[in-house]
Amino acid sequence: MDLQTLAAYDAAATAFAAEWHDQPPPADLHDLVRRFFKRGRTADIGAGSGREVAWLGANGFDAVGYEPSRGLREEAQRRYPALSFADAALPELAGVPDASFDNVLCETVLMHLDATEIGPAVMRLLAIVRPGGTLYLSWRVTEGTDQRDPQGRLYAAFQPEPVRRALMNAAILLDETRVSASSGKRIHRIVARKPT
Repeated sequence: MDLQTLAAYDAAATAFAAEWHDQPPPADLHDLVRRFFKRGRTADIGAGSGREVAWLGANGFDAVGYEPSRGLREEAQRRYPALSFADAALPELAGVPDASFDNVLCETVLMHLDATEIGPAVMRLLAIVRPGGTLYLSWRVTEGTDQRDPQGRLYAAFQPEPVRRALMNAAILLDETRVSASSGKRIHRIVARKPT
């Protein structure tokens, strides 16, 4: 995880959490989860303020959130004290066992990694999915060169090919670029099923 991005989230965790909770619910994401995920143990990688972990739990998924920002984890736990949040960062996801989840959700996180870490991060995400399980990935599309926003968060510019290569042994169920209904930003999404 980019350290400057992590510092930005820690410094303004309350403000970021409020901003995300004020956005419209991501109905398009929820529709895809209903379509592709099966009920079971589900991880939200880069859980932020916990909004999607709460939605997953309310919709029948045994969900846990992993978030590297201490400030955001504290916000998530404050907002959702009955839910489970733990510290883990891409690309390593140290402490997260292989083949431990039926579903893995990683919504708009990859762009906060250096482009050289994208492939290894995707391979690690697939490694924590159980055989026959599903991985949902999305990232904000940045054209040209890497950018930082005014808070210092990294938005890496990369094409989908490193993600697709890392998933070459999985079945690609969805691969699209679109505008997020929640944030209004252009994102790329890939849903993949791990072979049994």
